[in-house]
Amino acid sequence: MEDLQKTLAQNLRRYRLRAGLSQEQIAERMDVDRAYVSGLERGLRNPTLMTLWLAGRALGVAVADLFNESPAEDATEPRRVRAPRRKPPG
Repeated sequence: MEDLQKTLAQNLRRYRLRAGLSQEQIAERMDVDRAYVSGLERGLRNPTLMTLWLAGRALGVAVADLFNESPAEDATEPRRVRAPRRKPPG
């Protein structure tokens, strides 16, 4: 469970910084206290589903992206999807 909190915390911070927002600004968008955002980013809080939805909406990302264990190094780039491999004829 700790890994999930760590992943969420890192991604929240990464997406917030990518958006150029302070903790205060994202807190206002989510209608929560700045200290709560700080706790989320440090992995000290267990957010509700509603809080996750608010965070995703405030950051402009899907909630699932907040749990992505290997986000692109540059989060400003869209995620790349590999084309399925074709079986060789025969």
